[in-house]
Amino acid sequence: MQILGLVVCLFLSVLLSGRPTGSIPHVDPEANMNVTEMIRYWGYPSEEHMIQTEDGYILGVHRIPHGRKNHSHKGMVFSVARSPVNWVSNVANSRRCKLRDNSSFVLPCMGPWKWVHTTFKVPLIFFFDEMAKYDLPASIYYIVNKTGQEQVYYVGHSQGTTIGFIAFSQIPELAKKIKMFFALAPVVFLNFALSPVIKISKWPEVIIEDLFGHKQFFPQSAKLKWLSTHVCNRVVLKKLCTNVFFLICGFNEKNLNESRVNVYTSHSPAGTSVQNLRHWGQIAKHHMFQAFDWGSKAKNYFHYNQTCPPVYDLKDMLVPTALWSGDHDWLADPSDVNILLTQIPNLVYHKRLPDWEHLDFLWGLDAPWRMYNEIVNLLRKYQ
Repeated sequence: MQILGLVVCLFLSVLLSGRPTGSIPHVDPEANMNVTEMIRYWGYPSEEHMIQTEDGYILGVHRIPHGRKNHSHKGMVFSVARSPVNWVSNVANSRRCKLRDNSSFVLPCMGPWKWVHTTFKVPLIFFFDEMAKYDLPASIYYIVNKTGQEQVYYVGHSQGTTIGFIAFSQIPELAKKIKMFFALAPVVFLNFALSPVIKISKWPEVIIEDLFGHKQFFPQSAKLKWLSTHVCNRVVLKKLCTNVFFLICGFNEKNLNESRVNVYTSHSPAGTSVQNLRHWGQIAKHHMFQAFDWGSKAKNYFHYNQTCPPVYDLKDMLVPTALWSGDHDWLADPSDVNILLTQIPNLVYHKRLPDWEHLDFLWGLDAPWRMYNEIVNLLRKYQ
């Protein structure tokens, strides 16, 4: 796979080397920024906090303590994404949205922070069960203690919702710390998902490990960064880059700001573990929202004190939940979302967006007035 990537980069570099002098396309400066730099680039203050989990990992948490002009620390918003950059990569489209002027924590849930250990390096075999058991509780308890607030709001997108549903249904004390759960494009059931990534996750585990190894799946790399800044900023090839996202997440071309494609592609995908991919494959194959199956009764008993992986009962989660879903979403398919809706006991709001795909919730041009403003209104209502 690495050799193939190098060949592709070499081919493209030769292809692009024939451009006329002076025709180098503009590269958005945010394509080469980290999350802190991007936040400050748009005039917001930024803090970075390090949190140690019970299992010894270090999480990097980024906080926007107040708006550009408003220095009040009221209205803490806690957000989760596969990469923290996803929550700030579209500020150019969202400056009118009042949500961007609220305090917020931006917590990466599938990003590089999971690769740093306090004592020694370990294989990248983490999966979202561990994120729900260790990472999310550590982060929320840290935020509560740091801010002095009894409760926080939780905003999750995609796997961020998965982790929330597990943690808040399995850890009642943690659930009491959540004032409201905002679930955007929730991924829990995968009976009808069309995404090629889900199709791949259902392949035999031997094939997955032969293709991707035992550690990282779609990690960020220097090669991807090069493609983002040298290929995806070109008019002719920009469509190719956007179609990669659409093929994974669903199609809604008119709602994507193509002028920022090199920013999106330089930070996404942020990568996950092969073990996490296998876990999603198990859920898709068995049609059960359950813990990771270790492959034998003995191993399952060692991890769970029972021979089969436990099933997560969402009816135990009493946190007030607001949910947004899209009909063109290839990861959170509308039929799977309908199953999920029947299992949420305290659903206070649901909005179905007929034309939205999975990434419109983060990058959609119309997201500020079709969703973010509604989130702000609910924040005020449930203060």
